[in-house]
Amino acid sequence: MNIVCLDMEGVLVPEIWIAFSEASGIPELKRTTRDEPDYNKLMNWRLDILAEHGLGLKEIQDVISTIDPLPGAKEFLDELRSVTQAVILSDTFEQFATPLMKKLGWPSIFCNSLEVAPDGRVTGFKLRPQPTKLKTVQAFQSIGYDTIASGDSYNDLGMIQASKAGFLFRSTEQIKKDYPDIPAFEEFDDLLAAIKAAL
Repeated sequence: MNIVCLDMEGVLVPEIWIAFSEASGIPELKRTTRDEPDYNKLMNWRLDILAEHGLGLKEIQDVISTIDPLPGAKEFLDELRSVTQAVILSDTFEQFATPLMKKLGWPSIFCNSLEVAPDGRVTGFKLRPQPTKLKTVQAFQSIGYDTIASGDSYNDLGMIQASKAGFLFRSTEQIKKDYPDIPAFEEFDDLLAAIKAAL
C-alpha cells in the first residue's frame, strides 16, 4: 500500500508568509523554512514581528483569501488521488490552510494550530511532534504504508529521505546542490510521472 505525502506551500500553493509580507509591506516576513530550518525559532520570530506591528489572524486570513493554488496544482492533485492515496503534510496552521484546501478540492492535510486571543492576536502555536513530517511518514510506515514524498524546503528533507521514493519540487538551487541524490522537478507533469513510476 502506498501513500504520497506532499508539502503544501511552494509545492501546491504560494508561500503564505511571502504573500503576507508583500501585502503588509514587512519584508522581514519573507523568511521561510527555505531560509530557516528551525521552525520553532522561525515562528517565534514571526509572532514577535506581528505583535510589533499590531497585526493578527484577521489580517493574515484576509491575504490568504486572495491566494489561489499554483497553476496546475489542483489538476495534479486530482490526477494523483485518482491513482493512489495522498495526504498533505504541512507546517502551516489549520487557520491558514482551510480556505486553500477548499480551492484544492478538500484533500487531507496534517498541520499545526495557532493559539489566538479573543481580540485576534496570535499569541502562540501548537506544533505536532518534531520533526513533524518525518514522524508522520514514520507513523504511516509503522502501519504498513510505503511512503513517497515530495517538498521544496529543509523541513521536507526528512520525509523525502525516509520514503521509498522522494523528490524535490521547485526547490532552491542551494538545496538541490546540497542534495544532488534527490531527483528534482519543476513541472507537475514530471513530478506526477515520477510518482507513478515509484508506485
